Amino acid sequence: MSNWQRYIIGFKDYLRLEKSLSKNSIEAYLRDIDKLINYFDYLEKPLSPLEVKLENLQHFLKWVTELGLSARSQARVISGIKAFYKYLILENYLKDDPTDLLDPPKLGQKLPETLSLKEIDSIIQQIDLSKAEGERNKAIIETLYGCGLRVSELVNLKLSNLYVEEGFIRVTGKGDKERLVPIGSQALMQISFYVHQSRVHLEIERGYEDYVFLNRRGKMLTRNMIFLIVKDLVARAGIRKNISPHTFRHSFATHLVEGGANLRAVQEMLGHESIITTEIYTHLDRNYLKEEIMVHHPRGTKA
Repeated sequence: MSNWQRYIIGFKDYLRLEKSLSKNSIEAYLRDIDKLINYFDYLEKPLSPLEVKLENLQHFLKWVTELGLSARSQARVISGIKAFYKYLILENYLKDDPTDLLDPPKLGQKLPETLSLKEIDSIIQQIDLSKAEGERNKAIIETLYGCGLRVSELVNLKLSNLYVEEGFIRVTGKGDKERLVPIGSQALMQISFYVHQSRVHLEIERGYEDYVFLNRRGKMLTRNMIFLIVKDLVARAGIRKNISPHTFRHSFATHLVEGGANLRAVQEMLGHESIITTEIYTHLDRNYLKEEIMVHHPRGTKA
């Protein structure tokens, strides 16, 4: 450990002062380095950080794999080691970075949870329209699913950004980027009903007049409130999936792709900077097609 200690002390200061990381984050990075040190101790091969080569790191990865460290945990360790060697390069301790060609293990892409149209209808049916917030909550669900909005985009939606005649809404997404999103007739009708039948009875706080969705005190809704509304309705519908407001966005995209929508068009509607992000929905679509064959094709079902 002694031939690592002086570099680790400097690395710790670098993370704290230059990267402004929290104590917990710094400790996580140091644990990653400790695993590498433990490996060299195990081999009884006391290399200094400046002597470590790519081959040593590849053998280290093989070792932690055999110890049963998950792919996700391995990726975390590699991230820590890469950060350490980036620091050594910045401080001119090294010229060549041995981690440059160190590949993290491939993490299986977890497909997002989605809702069927029947499940979405079931969630909407749980809304008590006799309550003051009923029409608002229905408009929220219809808009989340009908436009594929992020929660932040929903809570910041403005009346002045509703283009009713044209059938579009203007939303502000990540990085303050604006985009126009088509809005279906059902979502538009429900927003209109909420605005003209329920929202008009609110005493709206100054500065919140233009926000579409308001709480009972006449202020904009928080992200947490949207999560609570969705969680409550999902529980009432008896749906056991892990559902959040974002699930309606995934369902919006999935149903579009299943229906044959152009992937570029879906990318535009979701506001994804890269189409690679949108391509996850083609994987969902393949699963859907596989299920359809298994269920409906005469040779699809297992004997």
